[in-house]
Amino acid sequence: MKKVCLTLPLAGLFVLLTTHVGAATITENFSTNPLQDGWRIFGDTNLFQWDSTNHNLAVTWDSSQSNSYFYHPLGTILTRDDDFTIAFDLQLNDVETTGYGFEIAVGFLNFGQAAQTHFSRGTGTNSPNLAEFDYFPAPDDGTISPTMISSNVQFASAFDFPLNLTNGVFYHIEMTYTASNQTLSTAIIYNNCRPFGPIDDVNLNAYGTGFSDFRLDTVAISSYNGAGDPYDSTFATGVITNLIVTVPPPPIQNLTASFSNAIWQTQFLSRSNWIYALERTADFQSWTNILPVTTGNATNLFLQDANPPAGKAFYRISAQRP
Repeated sequence: MKKVCLTLPLAGLFVLLTTHVGAATITENFSTNPLQDGWRIFGDTNLFQWDSTNHNLAVTWDSSQSNSYFYHPLGTILTRDDDFTIAFDLQLNDVETTGYGFEIAVGFLNFGQAAQTHFSRGTGTNSPNLAEFDYFPAPDDGTISPTMISSNVQFASAFDFPLNLTNGVFYHIEMTYTASNQTLSTAIIYNNCRPFGPIDDVNLNAYGTGFSDFRLDTVAISSYNGAGDPYDSTFATGVITNLIVTVPPPPIQNLTASFSNAIWQTQFLSRSNWIYALERTADFQSWTNILPVTTGNATNLFLQDANPPAGKAFYRISAQRP
Protein backbone atom coordinates (compact mmCIF):
# COMPACT_ATOMS: atom_id res chain seq x y z
CA MET A 1 0.00 0.00 0.00
CA LYS A 2 1.35 3.43 -0.93
CA LYS A 3 0.54 6.17 1.57
CA VAL A 4 0.56 9.83 0.53
CA CYS A 5 0.32 11.84 3.72
CA LEU A 6 -0.92 15.32 4.45
CA THR A 7 -0.49 16.44 8.05
CA LEU A 8 -2.32 19.61 9.05
CA PRO A 9 -3.14 20.96 12.54
CA LEU A 10 -6.72 21.96 13.10
CA ALA A 11 -5.63 25.49 13.99
CA GLY A 12 -4.18 25.83 10.50
CA LEU A 13 -0.83 27.20 11.65
CA PHE A 14 1.35 25.15 9.33
CA VAL A 15 1.22 22.42 6.71
CA LEU A 16 3.57 19.44 6.43
CA LEU A 17 3.20 17.61 3.13
CA THR A 18 5.04 14.28 2.74
CA THR A 19 4.56 12.74 -0.69
CA HIS A 20 7.85 11.06 -1.68
CA VAL A 21 6.38 10.64 -5.10
CA GLY A 22 8.97 11.57 -7.71
CA ALA A 23 8.07 12.71 -11.19
CA ALA A 24 6.25 10.86 -13.93
CA THR A 25 9.64 10.61 -15.67
CA ILE A 26 12.87 9.54 -13.97
CA THR A 27 15.91 10.51 -16.03
CA GLU A 28 19.41 9.49 -14.95
CA ASN A 29 22.54 10.07 -17.04
CA PHE A 30 24.89 9.62 -14.05
CA SER A 31 26.60 12.97 -14.59
CA THR A 32 26.24 13.55 -10.84
CA ASN A 33 26.17 11.15 -7.91
CA PRO A 34 22.87 9.23 -8.27
CA LEU A 35 22.79 8.50 -4.52
CA GLN A 36 22.15 12.21 -4.05
CA ASP A 37 19.29 12.08 -6.53
CA GLY A 38 16.92 9.55 -4.99
CA TRP A 39 18.77 6.33 -5.87
CA ARG A 40 19.56 3.78 -3.16
CA ILE A 41 21.36 0.49 -2.76
CA PHE A 42 19.99 -2.65 -1.14
CA GLY A 43 22.23 -5.62 -0.41
CA ASP A 44 25.89 -5.70 -1.49
CA THR A 45 26.97 -2.08 -2.06
CA ASN A 46 30.17 -3.22 -3.78
CA LEU A 47 28.18 -4.37 -6.80
CA PHE A 48 27.25 -0.81 -7.81
CA GLN A 49 29.81 1.97 -8.27
CA TRP A 50 29.20 5.40 -9.74
CA ASP A 51 31.84 6.38 -12.30
CA SER A 52 32.10 10.16 -12.05
CA THR A 53 34.54 10.36 -14.96
CA ASN A 54 32.64 8.35 -17.55
CA HIS A 55 29.18 9.25 -16.25
CA ASN A 56 27.83 5.77 -15.87
CA LEU A 57 27.08 3.16 -13.24
CA ALA A 58 29.52 0.27 -13.05
CA VAL A 59 27.57 -2.86 -12.17
CA THR A 60 28.57 -6.38 -11.15
CA TRP A 61 25.94 -9.10 -11.52
CA ASP A 62 27.08 -11.89 -9.21
CA SER A 63 24.65 -14.75 -8.57
CA SER A 64 26.81 -16.00 -5.68
CA GLN A 65 25.95 -12.90 -3.65
CA SER A 66 22.71 -11.96 -1.92
CA ASN A 67 19.90 -10.24 -3.80
CA SER A 68 21.12 -6.70 -4.40
CA TYR A 69 19.45 -3.73 -6.07
CA PHE A 70 20.41 -0.29 -7.24
CA TYR A 71 16.94 1.20 -7.08
CA HIS A 72 14.71 4.25 -7.16
CA PRO A 73 11.12 4.41 -5.84
CA LEU A 74 8.59 5.30 -8.53
CA GLY A 75 6.27 7.33 -6.33
CA THR A 76 3.33 5.35 -7.68
CA ILE A 77 2.15 1.75 -8.03
CA LEU A 78 2.00 0.18 -11.48
CA THR A 79 -0.56 -2.46 -12.44
CA ARG A 80 -1.53 -4.10 -15.72
CA ASP A 81 -3.88 -1.13 -16.30
CA ASP A 82 -0.98 1.36 -16.54
CA ASP A 83 1.32 2.31 -19.41
CA PHE A 84 5.03 2.46 -18.56
CA THR A 85 8.42 2.45 -20.26
CA ILE A 86 12.04 1.89 -19.30
CA ALA A 87 15.01 2.66 -21.56
CA PHE A 88 18.74 2.40 -20.85
CA ASP A 89 22.14 1.83 -22.40
CA LEU A 90 23.95 -1.37 -21.38
CA GLN A 91 27.50 -2.47 -22.07
CA LEU A 92 28.87 -5.74 -20.73
CA ASN A 93 32.62 -6.07 -20.27
CA ASP A 94 33.38 -9.47 -18.76
CA VAL A 95 31.00 -12.41 -18.41
CA GLU A 96 31.58 -15.77 -16.77
CA THR A 97 28.77 -18.33 -16.64
CA THR A 98 27.83 -21.90 -16.00
CA GLY A 99 24.92 -23.52 -17.81
CA TYR A 100 22.70 -20.92 -19.46
CA GLY A 101 23.88 -18.26 -17.05
CA PHE A 102 21.81 -16.52 -14.40
CA GLU A 103 19.87 -13.47 -15.49
CA ILE A 104 21.28 -9.99 -15.84
CA ALA A 105 18.23 -7.94 -14.93
CA VAL A 106 16.96 -4.35 -15.19
CA GLY A 107 13.34 -3.35 -14.68
CA PHE A 108 10.53 -2.94 -12.17
CA LEU A 109 9.80 -4.71 -8.91
CA ASN A 110 7.82 -4.53 -5.70
CA PHE A 111 10.50 -3.46 -3.26
CA GLY A 112 8.79 -4.64 -0.09
CA GLN A 113 8.66 -8.17 -1.49
CA ALA A 114 12.01 -8.14 -3.32
CA ALA A 115 13.78 -7.15 -0.09
CA GLN A 116 12.46 -10.15 1.84
CA THR A 117 14.90 -12.93 2.66
CA HIS A 118 12.78 -15.60 0.97
CA PHE A 119 12.50 -13.72 -2.35
CA SER A 120 14.19 -16.02 -4.86
CA ARG A 121 14.62 -15.83 -8.62
CA GLY A 122 16.57 -19.06 -8.52
CA THR A 123 13.59 -21.18 -7.48
CA GLY A 124 11.09 -19.39 -9.70
CA THR A 125 8.41 -19.75 -7.03
CA ASN A 126 9.17 -16.87 -4.66
CA SER A 127 9.60 -13.86 -6.94
CA PRO A 128 6.23 -12.13 -7.45
CA ASN A 129 5.59 -8.73 -9.02
CA LEU A 130 8.31 -8.17 -11.60
CA ALA A 131 8.51 -6.61 -15.06
CA GLU A 132 12.07 -6.70 -16.30
CA PHE A 133 14.57 -7.13 -19.09
CA ASP A 134 16.46 -10.39 -18.51
CA TYR A 135 19.53 -11.56 -20.36
CA PHE A 136 20.89 -15.06 -19.81
CA PRO A 137 24.49 -14.84 -21.09
CA ALA A 138 25.26 -18.42 -22.15
CA PRO A 139 28.47 -18.42 -24.26
CA ASP A 140 26.97 -19.72 -27.51
CA ASP A 141 23.23 -19.36 -27.10
CA GLY A 142 22.46 -16.33 -24.97
CA THR A 143 18.79 -15.61 -24.35
CA ILE A 144 16.93 -12.30 -24.25
CA SER A 145 13.87 -12.77 -22.06
CA PRO A 146 11.51 -9.85 -21.32
CA THR A 147 9.61 -11.13 -18.30
CA MET A 148 6.54 -10.21 -16.30
CA ILE A 149 5.59 -12.04 -13.11
CA SER A 150 2.21 -11.57 -11.48
CA SER A 151 1.30 -11.21 -7.83
CA ASN A 152 0.43 -14.93 -7.81
CA VAL A 153 3.84 -15.76 -9.36
CA GLN A 154 2.63 -16.59 -12.84
CA PHE A 155 5.28 -16.02 -15.53
CA ALA A 156 4.77 -14.27 -18.86
CA SER A 157 8.04 -14.33 -20.80
CA ALA A 158 9.59 -14.33 -24.23
CA PHE A 159 12.67 -16.47 -24.89
CA ASP A 160 14.64 -15.28 -27.90
CA PHE A 161 17.88 -17.18 -28.64
CA PRO A 162 20.59 -17.49 -29.66
CA LEU A 163 21.10 -13.77 -29.07
CA ASN A 164 24.44 -12.86 -27.53
CA LEU A 165 25.33 -9.36 -26.40
CA THR A 166 28.91 -8.65 -27.48
CA ASN A 167 31.27 -7.49 -24.75
CA GLY A 168 32.43 -3.90 -25.11
CA VAL A 169 29.43 -2.84 -27.23
CA PHE A 170 26.75 -0.45 -26.01
CA TYR A 171 23.18 -1.60 -26.59
CA HIS A 172 20.23 0.73 -26.23
CA ILE A 173 17.34 -1.24 -24.74
CA GLU A 174 13.76 -0.04 -24.47
CA MET A 175 10.80 -1.90 -22.98
CA THR A 176 7.29 -0.50 -23.27
CA TYR A 177 4.17 -1.90 -21.64
CA THR A 178 0.89 -0.81 -23.22
CA ALA A 179 -2.19 -1.36 -21.08
CA SER A 180 -4.71 -1.13 -23.92
CA ASN A 181 -3.43 -4.35 -25.49
CA GLN A 182 -1.73 -5.81 -22.39
CA THR A 183 1.57 -6.11 -24.26
CA LEU A 184 5.21 -5.67 -23.26
CA SER A 185 7.37 -4.82 -26.28
CA THR A 186 11.16 -4.73 -26.35
CA ALA A 187 13.48 -3.06 -28.86
CA ILE A 188 17.29 -3.18 -28.89
CA ILE A 189 19.63 -1.18 -31.12
CA TYR A 190 23.41 -0.91 -31.33
CA ASN A 191 26.19 0.60 -33.47
CA ASN A 192 24.44 3.69 -34.74
CA CYS A 193 20.88 2.43 -34.65
CA ARG A 194 21.34 -1.06 -36.04
CA PRO A 195 18.46 -3.25 -34.80
CA PHE A 196 19.24 -6.27 -32.65
CA GLY A 197 16.80 -9.12 -32.49
CA PRO A 198 13.88 -9.03 -33.12
CA ILE A 199 12.54 -9.62 -29.62
CA ASP A 200 9.14 -11.26 -29.24
CA ASP A 201 6.37 -9.36 -27.47
CA VAL A 202 4.89 -10.58 -24.20
CA ASN A 203 1.09 -10.43 -24.27
CA LEU A 204 -0.71 -11.00 -20.98
CA ASN A 205 -3.98 -11.85 -22.73
CA ALA A 206 -2.35 -15.03 -24.01
CA TYR A 207 -2.20 -16.32 -20.43
CA GLY A 208 -5.93 -16.00 -19.75
CA THR A 209 -6.98 -15.74 -16.13
CA GLY A 210 -3.81 -17.46 -14.94
CA PHE A 211 -1.92 -14.19 -14.98
CA SER A 212 -3.72 -12.11 -12.37
CA ASP A 213 -2.12 -8.67 -11.92
CA PHE A 214 1.01 -7.08 -10.53
CA ARG A 215 2.01 -4.29 -8.17
CA LEU A 216 5.28 -2.52 -9.03
CA ASP A 217 6.63 0.45 -7.09
CA THR A 218 10.39 0.56 -7.83
CA VAL A 219 12.79 0.65 -10.78
CA ALA A 220 15.92 -1.40 -10.15
CA ILE A 221 19.13 -2.76 -11.61
CA SER A 222 19.05 -6.20 -10.03
CA SER A 223 21.75 -8.72 -9.18
CA TYR A 224 19.90 -11.81 -8.05
CA ASN A 225 21.15 -14.61 -5.85
CA GLY A 226 21.12 -17.91 -7.72
CA ALA A 227 20.23 -20.16 -4.80
CA GLY A 228 17.76 -22.79 -5.93
CA ASP A 229 19.24 -23.06 -9.43
CA PRO A 230 22.00 -25.71 -9.25
CA TYR A 231 22.92 -25.49 -12.95
CA ASP A 232 23.22 -21.81 -13.88
CA SER A 233 25.36 -18.98 -12.52
CA THR A 234 26.68 -15.63 -13.71
CA PHE A 235 29.48 -13.27 -12.81
CA ALA A 236 29.41 -10.28 -15.13
CA THR A 237 30.63 -6.71 -15.11
CA GLY A 238 29.32 -3.86 -17.19
CA VAL A 239 28.00 -0.32 -17.18
CA ILE A 240 24.58 1.27 -17.45
CA THR A 241 23.83 4.84 -18.42
CA ASN A 242 21.14 7.07 -19.98
CA LEU A 243 18.34 5.47 -18.00
CA ILE A 244 14.85 6.90 -18.52
CA VAL A 245 11.69 5.65 -16.83
CA THR A 246 8.23 6.91 -17.76
CA VAL A 247 5.28 6.05 -15.53
CA PRO A 248 1.83 7.54 -14.86
CA PRO A 249 1.71 10.59 -12.58
CA PRO A 250 1.45 10.11 -8.82
CA PRO A 251 -1.98 9.29 -7.38
CA ILE A 252 -2.34 12.66 -5.65
CA GLN A 253 -1.60 15.88 -7.52
CA ASN A 254 -2.27 19.60 -6.96
CA LEU A 255 -3.09 19.03 -3.32
CA THR A 256 -4.51 21.96 -1.34
CA ALA A 257 -6.12 22.19 2.09
CA SER A 258 -8.09 24.92 3.83
CA PHE A 259 -11.00 25.77 6.12
CA SER A 260 -14.40 26.59 4.71
CA ASN A 261 -17.06 27.70 7.21
CA ALA A 262 -14.98 26.14 10.00
CA ILE A 263 -14.87 22.81 8.18
CA TRP A 264 -11.47 21.44 7.18
CA GLN A 265 -11.31 20.20 3.62
CA THR A 266 -8.76 19.07 1.08
CA GLN A 267 -8.85 19.08 -2.69
CA PHE A 268 -6.62 17.18 -5.12
CA LEU A 269 -6.51 15.72 -8.60
CA SER A 270 -7.22 12.00 -8.36
CA ARG A 271 -6.49 9.10 -10.70
CA SER A 272 -8.79 6.37 -11.94
CA ASN A 273 -8.22 2.88 -10.56
CA TRP A 274 -7.17 4.26 -7.18
CA ILE A 275 -9.15 4.53 -3.95
CA TYR A 276 -8.71 7.32 -1.40
CA ALA A 277 -9.44 7.75 2.28
CA LEU A 278 -9.24 10.76 4.59
CA GLU A 279 -7.71 9.76 7.94
CA ARG A 280 -7.39 11.69 11.20
CA THR A 281 -5.29 11.45 14.33
CA ALA A 282 -4.74 13.52 17.47
CA ASP A 283 -1.50 11.90 18.64
CA PHE A 284 0.07 10.03 15.66
CA GLN A 285 -0.39 6.77 17.57
CA SER A 286 -3.46 5.66 15.64
CA TRP A 287 -5.37 6.86 12.60
CA THR A 288 -9.10 6.73 11.93
CA ASN A 289 -10.92 6.78 8.62
CA ILE A 290 -13.41 9.60 8.93
CA LEU A 291 -15.06 9.05 5.55
CA PRO A 292 -15.90 6.01 3.45
CA VAL A 293 -13.26 5.28 0.83
CA THR A 294 -13.70 7.27 -2.37
CA THR A 295 -12.93 5.99 -5.86
CA GLY A 296 -10.71 8.21 -7.97
CA ASN A 297 -12.18 9.53 -11.22
CA ALA A 298 -9.31 11.45 -12.87
CA THR A 299 -10.85 14.74 -11.70
CA ASN A 300 -10.68 16.81 -8.53
CA LEU A 301 -11.83 15.13 -5.32
CA PHE A 302 -13.02 17.06 -2.28
CA LEU A 303 -12.71 15.37 1.12
CA GLN A 304 -13.76 17.11 4.32
CA ASP A 305 -14.11 16.51 8.02
CA ALA A 306 -17.62 17.70 8.83
CA ASN A 307 -17.30 16.81 12.53
CA PRO A 308 -13.81 17.80 13.68
CA PRO A 309 -12.80 17.31 17.32
CA ALA A 310 -12.63 20.24 19.69
CA GLY A 311 -8.85 19.96 20.11
CA LYS A 312 -6.03 19.59 17.63
CA ALA A 313 -6.21 17.13 14.76
CA PHE A 314 -3.93 15.97 11.98
CA TYR A 315 -5.00 14.56 8.64
CA ARG A 316 -3.59 12.43 5.87
CA ILE A 317 -4.78 11.08 2.56
CA SER A 318 -4.36 7.37 1.94
CA ALA A 319 -4.09 6.35 -1.73
CA GLN A 320 -4.26 2.65 -2.58
CA ARG A 321 -4.61 0.42 -5.60
CA PRO A 322 -7.69 -1.79 -5.22
